[in-house]
Amino acid sequence: MAVRASNIWVVWLTLGLALLLSVSSMPRFMEVGRPLWLALFLTFWVLALPHRVGMTTAWGLGLLADVLNGSLLGQNALMLTLITFLVLTLHQRLRMFPMWQQSSVLLVVFGLAQLVQLWLNALSGSRPPTLAFVLPALVSALLWPWICMILRGLQQRLGVN
Repeated sequence: MAVRASNIWVVWLTLGLALLLSVSSMPRFMEVGRPLWLALFLTFWVLALPHRVGMTTAWGLGLLADVLNGSLLGQNALMLTLITFLVLTLHQRLRMFPMWQQSSVLLVVFGLAQLVQLWLNALSGSRPPTLAFVLPALVSALLWPWICMILRGLQQRLGVN
């Protein structure tokens, strides 16, 4: 018997919301610490539904984010694919960890992705390297418990599987 996709539209709707949040305007002083919305939402769905959301989804969303942000084509795609690969590799362990430990592991994962993005920016000459590149990873790791609780509640309420 084939398993039917149950409310998979919720996943795509939340990932679309994450794309909108990632390009929405913020006050100038907060722009440097903009959370990695797409990475946060994608990480949750990769942990919750690894059989439905994976590397191909990350690559496609990354290319879409590149087009929306006007960044180097493939830059966000590479970053999101790297995050998804690391989360899928650590999938079984991450699910067992308490929330604070998940946040600390995701801080490292997001930090590595930000380091790759900084390296790509330095190669293309679009941005001088600064230590502020870790701020989005830190803000995202601090937001992880709330994003996780909101999306888990949505997943349970709507029966997404």
